[in-house]
Amino acid sequence: MTQSARAWIGTIVFLFLAPGIVAGLIPWLISGWRLYDWDGATWIVAPVAWIAIALGVAFLLHAFALFALHRGTPAPVAPTQSLVVTGVYRFVRNPMYIAVLTIILGQALLCGSWWLVIYAAIALIAVVTFVKGYEEPTLTDTYGGQYLEYRRNVPGWWPRLTPWRG
Repeated sequence: MTQSARAWIGTIVFLFLAPGIVAGLIPWLISGWRLYDWDGATWIVAPVAWIAIALGVAFLLHAFALFALHRGTPAPVAPTQSLVVTGVYRFVRNPMYIAVLTIILGQALLCGSWWLVIYAAIALIAVVTFVKGYEEPTLTDTYGGQYLEYRRNVPGWWPRLTPWRG
């Protein structure tokens, strides 16, 4: 099996194991995906929720595909050999986490679930803790100055308006 094939398989497996559970299974267990009746506001709330979910899924799939294209996976056990700074990563350093949180919040809106909002807040705290405590130090150790320059120029959580061309 080629390295490219292993990267795609690993990326797809990790997609189902990590965001699939965090943004799919757990929200379903919390809400049952029962749609909330917003009465007269449903006509606006439901489309906004679906747009958030769709955008989150699209950005998540795009970000995951970039890892496979760089012959690695987003999983810490099988990383890429080069720092991924293309596509959506030119705008923000943590697009996968933002996408997952957007998907969860879209479901919270669609299901009218405060429990999902609380879950999203807990997930955010966990993600920021992981990024600061493990991911950023590991990327600094692995990619050195290249990552530090990227980190100086691309925000972690609020996207740039123009792509970084470093």
